[in-house]
Amino acid sequence: MALQYLSVGDIAVILPGATTVFRRHKIDFCCNGGALLSSEAERRGLDLSALETELCSLETPGVAAPAETGDLVAHIIERYHKVHRVEFPEAIRLARRVETVHQANADCPRGLAELLTLMFDDLEDHQHKEEAVLFPAMVHGGAPTLRYAIAQMMRDHVELGEQLAFLAELTDDFTPPQGACNTWRALYAACSKLDSDLREHVHLENNILFQRFL
Repeated sequence: MALQYLSVGDIAVILPGATTVFRRHKIDFCCNGGALLSSEAERRGLDLSALETELCSLETPGVAAPAETGDLVAHIIERYHKVHRVEFPEAIRLARRVETVHQANADCPRGLAELLTLMFDDLEDHQHKEEAVLFPAMVHGGAPTLRYAIAQMMRDHVELGEQLAFLAELTDDFTPPQGACNTWRALYAACSKLDSDLREHVHLENNILFQRFL
């Protein structure tokens, strides 16, 4: 399979396990899923042949998205929407504590609690629109007007991608400084999981669910 001619979003659909490889190499397969593998390899300074080999030799195929739209929507809500609603408030609490206790430390992630709060507020509004309007319409067969709603959701995803980039910058790619306390380490672990879950979440919507109605 000539993967270099495919988009990273398509590869993530064909080879669900590829998302792990993409995260390892910091290749955005969700918000920038339309980019070709070859162009992403060049942009990241990666050996394209080695990257293709790594993708083609995946031992575990990953978990494929449910085939039925209703099942996929239910999976997104249970695995991502509800999980985000539990995990974001705890991450915000940890960030506030770290910023308060370690404000004199040069490595303190100043502004992290504010960023996480903004992300959560935006996400709650976004998820409510999906659960109240978009998803029910999709489950019942869709309508021509869905294109506009989907386009808005995808624009939201682009903004989320920018927020995730800032999140990684504030946390030094989720790497706590030497000597960081347990709360600081727990905070960065929580942020790393949020990043991973949100990217998988957006991938399922942008590259699989939404494409069924475009």
